[in-house]
This record gives sequence, C-alpha cells and structure tokens, in this order.
Amino acid sequence: MLVALIRPVESHTVELVGDSLEDVHAQLAEHAPSGFDLVSAPARMLKGAQGIETTARFDRRDGLREIEAEGMDALVAQVPEGWQMLSVRSV
Repeated sequence: MLVALIRPVESHTVELVGDSLEDVHAQLAEHAPSGFDLVSAPARMLKGAQGIETTARFDRRDGLREIEAEGMDALVAQVPEGWQMLSVRSV
C-alpha cells in the first residue's frame, strides 16, 4: 500500500509600488492571502521617478491531504486536477 501527500496548486500575483523597500515589504504582508506564502517579489526601481515596484507571487501552501493506493499508477490517477503530489511512502 502506498500513501501520498498532496496539496492544491494555486498562485496569486499582485503588482505593488512603494517609496522604499520597507514600504513594499509592508504592502506584501497586507496582500498575502490566507494559506499562501510569498515565493517571489523581485524589486525594480521605477524609471523616471523615485520608488520601487514589484510583481509579487504567492503560492498556496495549505490544504494538505493524503491519498492511498496499491500501486504508483493508481496513486497518480487519484491526484485531482489542480493538485500536486509532494511525497509517497509505503505502509
């Protein structure tokens, strides 16, 4: 018997502009959806103006659950659309 840990795959992006890195960082904390983690927020200087802009990406990290099957093919077939398999163990 195999048991797999799966979670939903979902991303959320937001465009932010701030006066400083501290300002952008504070905005990132405000825009983080529940259950999502910040995975990318490259900062860029604004052209022709003072300030910083970023395109922040948040990925869903909650919603973990386990599925079971007798073999790997059956286990993969059980992974719903929009979910990813994180690990597999034998029981």
